[in-house]
Amino acid sequence: MELAPLLSIVLMIVVFYFFLIRPQQKRQKQVREMHSSLQRGDKIVTIGGLHGTIDAIDEDTIILLVNDNRKLTFDRSSVRDVVKAD
Repeated sequence: MELAPLLSIVLMIVVFYFFLIRPQQKRQKQVREMHSSLQRGDKIVTIGGLHGTIDAIDEDTIILLVNDNRKLTFDRSSVRDVVKAD
């Protein structure tokens, strides 16, 4: 019985795990943590590229304050990034 084909398959699975699956899981964990730490007053960017400030927030939705005091409602999961003010 040859061990080389089995060993190469196992090696391929390990490579896929460390280069594809593990980084994706880490990124998903960071996004979940970012969504759970959102609070009123945070400046954010949505996945559509809209910039705004969180005016109100509940478990599933956020209300963004944008240009000229306009308020827009978004799903909490639509937040892509929290902008750090310097």
